[in-house]
Amino acid sequence: MAIISISMPEDLVEDLDRLQKSMGTGRSEVVRAGIRHVSQEQKQQLGERNSAVLMVTHKDQHDREVAGIKSDYEDLIRTHMHNKIDATRCVDVFVLEGPGDGIRAITNGFIANRKMDNVKLVVL
Repeated sequence: MAIISISMPEDLVEDLDRLQKSMGTGRSEVVRAGIRHVSQEQKQQLGERNSAVLMVTHKDQHDREVAGIKSDYEDLIRTHMHNKIDATRCVDVFVLEGPGDGIRAITNGFIANRKMDNVKLVVL
């Protein structure tokens, strides 16, 4: 087993500790579980032509980042819905259709953007 060290912002450390407490396990196991989860998400079957739903939540002040990523993938987006969740947060739902590489790319674009709170892809 390899030992690695990582750095993360304080808010993620707080999330890590909250998860650790709720799971009744150590920090390392929470990190391993998170990596397994992301790995399983990445392995979803994406073929040559796919339909999928992508949901992204974020603070409303980050609408420009969403619009920037969205503009790079207009050819995949069949429908886009933007809605306020509450006074400070929004949800964007994209219905996507196209090649698996493109769907994975838009999803990873949102995942890589630290200003997004949650990103969830469901392949149909």
